[in-house]
Amino acid sequence: MNDPETASAPWLQQQLGLLLAQRGHAWLLHGPSGLGQYPLGLALVRAWLCDAPGAEGACGHCASCHAIDVRAHADLCVLMPEALMLALGWPLGEKEQAEIDGKKRKASREIRIDAMRGAIEFTQRTSARGRGKAVLVYPAERMNATTANALLKTLEEPPGDTRFVLASHAAHALLPTLRSRCLGHAMAWPEPAAALAWLQQQGIAPAEGAAALRAAGGRPHEALERLQSGFDGRAWGGWPRALARGDLGAMADWTPAQAVDALQKLCHDLLARSVGAAPRFFDPADLPRPAAHRIGALTDWAKALAETARHIEHPLQPGLLLDDLVSQARQALNS
Repeated sequence: MNDPETASAPWLQQQLGLLLAQRGHAWLLHGPSGLGQYPLGLALVRAWLCDAPGAEGACGHCASCHAIDVRAHADLCVLMPEALMLALGWPLGEKEQAEIDGKKRKASREIRIDAMRGAIEFTQRTSARGRGKAVLVYPAERMNATTANALLKTLEEPPGDTRFVLASHAAHALLPTLRSRCLGHAMAWPEPAAALAWLQQQGIAPAEGAAALRAAGGRPHEALERLQSGFDGRAWGGWPRALARGDLGAMADWTPAQAVDALQKLCHDLLARSVGAAPRFFDPADLPRPAAHRIGALTDWAKALAETARHIEHPLQPGLLLDDLVSQARQALNS
């Protein structure tokens, strides 16, 4: 996974300016995934800790900004699942790194209670650089109930000059008591033209950028991640009809999570078209024919996919799961 270091996208820069103009010790950045919660949250804490911040954010050149760039800022605590920490280049504790390197356990996909206890201890220290301390929690919904409850008291009455950013793709999954202790900020959706222009600034060809943006439902950061992972716009547009014909080649290398995500998007667009609405994730010409699918069959399929998505990170057998997903899809498509 690539790490966009700053809120360079114009819609994120605008939001950063608004956040910096307001007071508050805890922010909850929320909205669907792919809208830039992580780069905005990181840009916010960079500005708070910067030696020479401006109205538009951190200077990018001082010792504080450099320390964040190299993942070594004494006054910044980053709370993420270990797997994501490693993917984004944030260091783990010596004990945790040794356990993972020694194959004693896998990197966690949740924010562990031990990490939260370490963060609470961090908030009680004196600021090393004298500009306060910051805690960035991402994605916040990866805290389980025990971990979230451990944060509540500190979040309500943070010691000294500690400020928090909780960035979430699913704020509804957070404890209500946690949400109530934060100022909320709903992530802004960029206009399609602005998102496409930004992708082109990242070196993406217009046609591929448009296809990736459609596949991501208009969310530019998800589109960029797809493109950086080898997204093929032609393959994306062609696989729904191939699936209806029984050709599974495009899905062969997908993880279970990728397969469920793609099938949910296909099901969404077929349901939308069945009631006369415009598709969101596919060009209308890419959707299987005939145009009329039974809404009941599609609704049942959507429910089955939602149930599978809830358990997608469990240790399932990928081959058997894909067979089951394809069987459900073909039944719905050919009903």
